[in-house]
Amino acid sequence: MIVTFFESFKYVGHMFPLVVLRLYTALFFLGSAYTKYDGDFLFRPRLAATINEYLPLSDSPSWYQSVVETLVVPNWQIFAYLFTYCEFLVGLSLLIGFLVRPLCLLGLLLSWNYVYMMAPAESQTYQVFWYVFLVLAWIGAGRCLGFDYYFFKRQRGIWW
Repeated sequence: MIVTFFESFKYVGHMFPLVVLRLYTALFFLGSAYTKYDGDFLFRPRLAATINEYLPLSDSPSWYQSVVETLVVPNWQIFAYLFTYCEFLVGLSLLIGFLVRPLCLLGLLLSWNYVYMMAPAESQTYQVFWYVFLVLAWIGAGRCLGFDYYFFKRQRGIWW
């Protein structure tokens, strides 16, 4: 399996710029998950405060605002854990290059939510990551210097 990991560079080495983008995105999401886990994000209602502050100013649809206000704000601690661990999962997947396509779809969903729920400066960052996840999922960036290449060689499919 390790030999296949390095063999992938020989066959799909032209995707190396995507590896750099994939690793940068992975480190960003792992760092974000770590700061949320290490800080007071999971134990204080910072998520609810952020939503209450920036959601009325966003351009989100009215149905989205009502769902977030009725579902996420009262249950802020469950969603704080959910966001933190989903960010960790997406970051870890992108770091090792395993199941990149399905977890990029999860990253798309996370980024879409962050665009509407965060401050304008952070919102622009997550808009860029939305496009990054779209490109990584479309091309399958886990096949170059990632473990997706090993499974792609064994069984072709849309997940690798």
